[in-house]
Amino acid sequence: MLEVPVDTVQRLRMSWEEYERLPEWPRTEWVDGEVLVMPPTAARHASAAARLIMLLGRAFPDLDIGTEGGLWLPRNRLRGPDVMMAESRTDETFRTVMPLLVAEVLSPSTRAEDTIRKPMEYAEGGVERYWIVDPDLRTIDALLNVDGAWETEAHLDDREPVAEIVIGDHGGVVVDLREVLR
Repeated sequence: MLEVPVDTVQRLRMSWEEYERLPEWPRTEWVDGEVLVMPPTAARHASAAARLIMLLGRAFPDLDIGTEGGLWLPRNRLRGPDVMMAESRTDETFRTVMPLLVAEVLSPSTRAEDTIRKPMEYAEGGVERYWIVDPDLRTIDALLNVDGAWETEAHLDDREPVAEIVIGDHGGVVVDLREVLR
């Protein structure tokens, strides 16, 4: 039985077949034969993700933008980014075509996953852009995948809170840290 962790990611060995039988809640990911059970998100985490989705939706109305969708990555890993933006909609439960952008809003319990493990996995999988939103440090790092390594496109903080970021042929979006992290 899954126990929902209060403030840490819980890791349990589990086969894919066992994982498929889990309920939709609590939020989970499946990595290297382990299920990662995520603690409930704090209100400011959920608000930042929602504001980022609204910002992207206004700038890119023809793209598919959502939250916590499943993303298959190399080496049999299933991740659930906080925000994902792709060129086309899919009926797949777990997206197999890499999105244009994934974003994670950091929280104390998932900071290591989101800043150490996931960037490598997303780059290896071919995700084009990875944005890391840090409510504690009040930063947004917009990273671009260049030949499997992340390069910084923009770093937003309270001193430089605004940047325009171009997403391929889809145009640009003005990202304002103050809007995302109100």
